[in-house]
Amino acid sequence: MRNKYAILIICVVVLVIIEKENNIISRVSDKLTLRQMLQTPQTMAAFTVSAPIVLEDNGSVSPTTQQYPASSPADAGVPNTTEGSEEAQGGRKHILLLATTRTGSSFVGELFNQQGDTMFYLFEPLWHVERKLTLDTGVVNSSATSWAYKDVLQQLFMCDFSMLEQFISPPPQEHVTPALFRRESSMALCEEEVCSPLVKEVFERYRCRSRRCGPLNLTLASLACRGKQHLAIKTVRVRQLDTLKPLVEDPQLDMRFIQLVRDPRAILASRMVAFSSKYQNWKAWAVNGEVPIEDEEVKRLQGNCNQIKMSAELGLSRPKWLQRRYMLVRYEDIARYPMQKAAEMYKFTGIPFTVQAKEWILRNTHAGEASGVYSTQKNSSEQVEKWRFSIPFKLAQVVQQVCGPTMQLFGYKFVNSEQTLVNKSVSLLEEREFNIY
Repeated sequence: MRNKYAILIICVVVLVIIEKENNIISRVSDKLTLRQMLQTPQTMAAFTVSAPIVLEDNGSVSPTTQQYPASSPADAGVPNTTEGSEEAQGGRKHILLLATTRTGSSFVGELFNQQGDTMFYLFEPLWHVERKLTLDTGVVNSSATSWAYKDVLQQLFMCDFSMLEQFISPPPQEHVTPALFRRESSMALCEEEVCSPLVKEVFERYRCRSRRCGPLNLTLASLACRGKQHLAIKTVRVRQLDTLKPLVEDPQLDMRFIQLVRDPRAILASRMVAFSSKYQNWKAWAVNGEVPIEDEEVKRLQGNCNQIKMSAELGLSRPKWLQRRYMLVRYEDIARYPMQKAAEMYKFTGIPFTVQAKEWILRNTHAGEASGVYSTQKNSSEQVEKWRFSIPFKLAQVVQQVCGPTMQLFGYKFVNSEQTLVNKSVSLLEEREFNIY
């Protein structure tokens, strides 16, 4: 009888063990299935279209639709580490320069790029993200881009390039790529420590100019980044400041945001030169004298102005999470007082203003005629007023009509006649002090 009970007990134990193993296998299977789902286009429905946009070559956007696949830093192979916490406590600053195209952001970015051995600077890394998300259809969901921009920036500020690699096309091979956008614009990516041996028959469009290097090894770039005291990134692709709040809340980062703005009339005048083929309608309107206010391109300009205004209003309102972390700078003030404004930006970031950076400013703000539309070598005091002679008065009026609230916020004066527009003795800039530290 006792043997029967013993056999029964053994059977029960075996059944319990089998059931537990089945549960474990089931949970593992569910996780694997979920991971596979997250890596397929079908999960794109996780994002809803709230404010869809379409990319233009000049960086502006317009309404349309698109979706973006969900993933996470874990899926991207990003390590979850608190190593950066010590860096933040030790004084490392993370600077994000926010701007739109043709606002002088390349010049302002160079103020940090030229800082020397203490600064790791990246020029428009989000170009890859935007390009990847629009590669197939030419459109992108603004909610998805905001999510992607924030996550990529967060990893880059921790010197982790693994997430960015997912957006580089063609994909890097063993973390090596000849396709990083404007590599040569970052001194840190062309230093000897990051300069791998030259590879014959491999074309690198944005190759280093200071020395002959092979394709960029992103592992070496990550190591070089970790060896720098501070990190700065310039981008014209982030539209809303509030989407970056998670960067401030990350204890591994010590964020500083610098928002660069410019007179919208000057921006339009500059874009009509730099992106001529994209602004044929504006040129035709200037000749015909009539501008259809309800046209899609005019609405796009208005939308861009409103987005800039919203971000600036948030920053200037100084919510608790942005206190001592936000600075607004007008391009016109930098052009008029480059050394003073550079010193103010460095003071704001808490980074020493080196002699090397000061010498670069002196060389590049007293140059002759600019060598091209993307040049950072300009006579800044003359450049600030040059647009007034290239934009037709009719177009200036349109900008004032659709971007009026933005102009008023930043202290740009309206003109009511062509004579006033081209009269350089009449200042179109109100003296303003935006920042109190």
